[in-house]
Amino acid sequence: MRSRLLSALAGFALACGFAGSAAAHPHVFVKAKAEIVFAPDGSVRAIRHRWSFDEAYSAYITQGLDKNGDGKVTPDELAELAKTNTESLPDVDFFTTAKINGRQQEFAMPGEEGMSYEDKVLTLTFTLPLKSPLKARSFGIEIGDPTYFVAFEIVDAPDAVVAKDAPQGCIVRVARPAKLDDATQKRLAEADVTETPDVSGLQVTTRALVACP
Repeated sequence: MRSRLLSALAGFALACGFAGSAAAHPHVFVKAKAEIVFAPDGSVRAIRHRWSFDEAYSAYITQGLDKNGDGKVTPDELAELAKTNTESLPDVDFFTTAKINGRQQEFAMPGEEGMSYEDKVLTLTFTLPLKSPLKARSFGIEIGDPTYFVAFEIVDAPDAVVAKDAPQGCIVRVARPAKLDDATQKRLAEADVTETPDVSGLQVTTRALVACP
C-alpha cells in the first residue's frame, strides 16, 4: 500500500503544484476505528478496521472512478480500489500489530473489504483475521505507520475501539500518542517528499488493550 500511496502522492504533489521539498510527512491522514471480534468460544478471531482518509487524498484517489457519470462514486465503483488496497497491506505489515497474552500474533490475508465515498471522505473497511485465534486474558493492538508516511488517528469517541462478542467483564483501554511538539512537526513538514525522515524515538502509533478476567 505504501508503494501505491507513494505513486499516487507523487502525482498528487505535482497536481497541486508542489515542487522540491513539498510538505512531506505525513502525506496522508487517516481517522481510524477498530472492532476486535471474538468467536463464540471467547477466542480473539479478527480485527475489523475502518479507515477514513483526509479530503485531499480522498478527492485525488477517486478521480475517474465515477464510471457511469452520475456525479457519485459508489461502493461498486470503488470495489476494485478496495481490493487493490487490501491486497497490498501485507507489504506494510497491515499497519497493525497484535499480541495475545504478550506474544505477537500473525495475520491471515484480509477480506470483506469495501469502500464508500461520502461527504468528500473515502472510507475503507476490511476484516483482518488472526492466523491462529486464541483465548486471551490480554489482547493488545497497535495501529499506525511507524515511518509516519501515513498519520493514523484513532478517533476520540466511545466506539473508537470496541470488543465485539467479548466474554463478560472484558474492558478496553486506548492509549493515544502525545501531540508532536512544534519543532518536530516543522522538521517533518520540511523533509523532502522523496525521503523518509528520522522518526526514531517518536510515538506515532495508537495502542489499545482488551483485558479479560
